[in-house]
Amino acid sequence: MTHLLHEIPHILLHTFTDTLKMLPFLVVVYLLIELIEYKAMDKVRAAISNERLGIVSGAALGLFPQCGFSVAAANLYAERLITAGTLAAVFIATSDEALPIVLANPGSAKWFLPLLAIKFFYAIIVGFIVNFIFCLTKLDHVHIHEIHHNSLHVHENGEHHHCAHCDSGRGIISSALTRSLSIFLFLFVTSFILELVIHGIGEDNLSIVLMIDSPLQPLIASLIGLIPNCAASVVLSELFVAGSLSFGSLAAGLCAGAGVGLLVLFRVNHSYKQNLAILGSIYVLSALLGLVLQLFI
Repeated sequence: MTHLLHEIPHILLHTFTDTLKMLPFLVVVYLLIELIEYKAMDKVRAAISNERLGIVSGAALGLFPQCGFSVAAANLYAERLITAGTLAAVFIATSDEALPIVLANPGSAKWFLPLLAIKFFYAIIVGFIVNFIFCLTKLDHVHIHEIHHNSLHVHENGEHHHCAHCDSGRGIISSALTRSLSIFLFLFVTSFILELVIHGIGEDNLSIVLMIDSPLQPLIASLIGLIPNCAASVVLSELFVAGSLSFGSLAAGLCAGAGVGLLVLFRVNHSYKQNLAILGSIYVLSALLGLVLQLFI
């Protein structure tokens, strides 16, 4: 413990320096995100409500590095405006803040495009699987309605999610800077805590907890991913960058993670059978993906 206390100033400085290097990149990324959200949010919601292309659109939109789409998709599913498969595709593709972190780190940037491709195509596969399961078990009887502008702007049960129509008064630049600073501080705190934990429990004990070098590590990563908070994606990406998590486990954890989307789903959708079926399907299929990737990567 005394040794750890002496290490704190060094850990603090090292963590701050590493995190600071990412700030300019985060600002650029969130400026682009804000611009896209401001210009095309209504078209985005219409795309995932399309009967034929909903799953593909959901997979593509879920890759966008923020949890707003998973929240919107949960609300649209509760309104029966999208299928369970489309919702699952959005959830599988969603990565919250992980993709910018992976891309911004020189040591892990090479995995960015493979991760993006795997999540996109697997989200489509999972979407069709979930639709088939729900149809087979008669858990869902969804009729896709014609979506109009007014019905797309969903704020169910007072749940407010980030969207440009609500936040445009703040200004794109102001909002982007706010989000960049917010994730910067969050990254700094999370990274500092992780460093303390790693130094405190030791690498040997960390290997046991995270099952490092075990082919079953994706099972643990998928459980971490289910935590309904962007902290899960940050922790997973930081562990991957640090070398404590395999690529297969990272993919499994990020596929299982839907940000606060799962939390919103349980709040706004009154069928717990549907909610638990979606939750279970996402965990099992995400863990399965990780286990398969472990064999080849």
